Amino acid sequence: MTTGTTGWLVIAGLGPGDAALVTPEVTGALAQATDVIGYIPYVARIAPRAGLRLHATDNRVELDRAGHALTLAAAGARVVVVSSGDPGVFAMAAAVFEAVETGPSAWRDLDIRVLPGITAMLAASARAGAPLGHDFCAINLSDNLKPWDLIERRVRLAAEADFAIAFYNPRSKARPDGFGRALEVLRDTYGDDRPVLFARAVATPEERLHIVALPDATAEMADMRTMVIIGSSLTRVIARPRGPILYTPRSAT
Repeated sequence: MTTGTTGWLVIAGLGPGDAALVTPEVTGALAQATDVIGYIPYVARIAPRAGLRLHATDNRVELDRAGHALTLAAAGARVVVVSSGDPGVFAMAAAVFEAVETGPSAWRDLDIRVLPGITAMLAASARAGAPLGHDFCAINLSDNLKPWDLIERRVRLAAEADFAIAFYNPRSKARPDGFGRALEVLRDTYGDDRPVLFARAVATPEERLHIVALPDATAEMADMRTMVIIGSSLTRVIARPRGPILYTPRSAT
């Protein structure tokens, strides 16, 4: 990372919630930053200090946020755009690069780095065991930026391919029905009782994990703070007194 008067832009992942899961690389960038930009609850995780400006914005202005960050960096600021989890997974890294592609040519010469973080599906998987231990895919169920028909097609194809599936943004007050429709697609395709993990607020004091069979899964079990992982046909549950272990063996036989 450059130092001195030259501006730079870092797109950083803050992990799933626990400060212990923020990488030293991200912590170092935040210590050097003059400006931190991001969605309101993510910026709230950054401790104020002298010389640091915090810019918190709503979650539906990703391109505006990216343009603001690039403008500040071009003017010489040391900018960190924060996302929860990993910034490259349904988060701000793609938005920043979209702004670079369509913005002023000078933005292409900026020092821009992406610093990874622990994304929600990996944190949830680790808490439960290893449900993503074999082939898997991740699908964002929000239809804010893509049509529901496309989401449903991807869910069906992933189910037909027998991937374990990690669902991001399964259900919100503005989108109460999509996750239920996705469950219907899965039940129609699978016709079995494979396990479903509901992992809410992982790595925070509100963490809660719940494993149910697919026929018993309901839309009301999830909200925007929930990561849902659907097992493949190979995924298994090991019962034990300290709580079940959910895992998918690496062997496909």
